[in-house]
Amino acid sequence: MFECLCSHFPQVTPEQWSRRFEDGRVLDASHRPLSADHAYRVGLTVHYFRQVDDEPRIPFTEALLHVDEHIVVADKPHFLPVTPAGRFVEQTLLARLVERLGNRDLVPLHRIDRGTAGLVMFSANRATRSVYQALFRTGSVRKVYEAIATPLPALALPHRRASRIVRSEPFFRMTEAPGPPNAQTLVEAMDVLSVDHGAARARYRLRLETGRKHQLRVHMAALGAAIEGDTLYPEIDSSLLPHPRAAGDWRAPADDFSRPLRLLARELSFEDPISGSHRHFESLLRLE
Repeated sequence: MFECLCSHFPQVTPEQWSRRFEDGRVLDASHRPLSADHAYRVGLTVHYFRQVDDEPRIPFTEALLHVDEHIVVADKPHFLPVTPAGRFVEQTLLARLVERLGNRDLVPLHRIDRGTAGLVMFSANRATRSVYQALFRTGSVRKVYEAIATPLPALALPHRRASRIVRSEPFFRMTEAPGPPNAQTLVEAMDVLSVDHGAARARYRLRLETGRKHQLRVHMAALGAAIEGDTLYPEIDSSLLPHPRAAGDWRAPADDFSRPLRLLARELSFEDPISGSHRHFESLLRLE
């Protein structure tokens, strides 16, 4: 296995692979550690857990709202990724819940942005995972968000925003484009907040009717009410790009924990495919 992994992943040094084997971070399908001299064979399932030097620590704690044999529902704080990516491995909601619950079968059934707080539902049981995945795939889960942004006095609310959202540049951004709509959001007014530094702020209820990447952020920005704390939409500061043509080398600034994205995944509801009962979960977090 040592020779196989070194061959498949030449960007990782043999010394790094040796440490991963020694630390028990290379596992078989049953999550048992493999030795470096374990025989390679076609079809063998291998899990390995990479390590990130100086991984940033997210100083906020998730809350468990529901745990049963089939699903887990957690309240994710701002800034915490759902799954490992980039410079985050251990500081993710998935890694924290696996350690907390001792269940390596946890798999997120949907995702929310790292900057977004609120509800995330996980499958806790391989045997029933597919039936819960089908709920999200068929749009059978009602998802309600809450956001704080600029008031839209000229727009009659509720308003349904339907547009085509596609990938843009830099690679991590999305944008609206001509063509048949593939994203739909229902925007509803909740209340107008107090004036802050001369600028009024409004609270919105956003009903996600499709699930495109950054959909709520793109739609609100397109309406002229970018969500408070959003550093990506509607425009990115060109000074953050190291070179006008080097968008792929863009590096996000360090997190400012005092300025979170004011977007909250507030409600999840659905008909449970196992018990047949109506399920409704609501976040305990608030955007104030």
